[in-house]
Amino acid sequence: MDHIVRWSPEAVEDIEAITEYIARDSEYYARSIVTEILSVSRHIAEFPHIGRCVPELSDENIRERFIHNYRLIYRIETECILIASVIHGKRLLENVEDRFE
Repeated sequence: MDHIVRWSPEAVEDIEAITEYIARDSEYYARSIVTEILSVSRHIAEFPHIGRCVPELSDENIRERFIHNYRLIYRIETECILIASVIHGKRLLENVEDRFE
């Protein structure tokens, strides 16, 4: 059974910020990255455990998938997947747990 994918408001803001940043140099590449992120999020709905557990957090239901240099961080819930954050892999993971509440 596929889960429903929900995006936190902060994750949507992350996508918008990533798009704006990349589009400064290449609108084509910005669209390409966002398309790939959305594709991965749809794939997670079918296979939620495909991502690895986030090493900084000690919760087996909080996982991540890498898309190029970006980490898509999500929590597996009973009937849905909550995407909490999309951050650059070199950034420190801060306050992501707050996004799950």
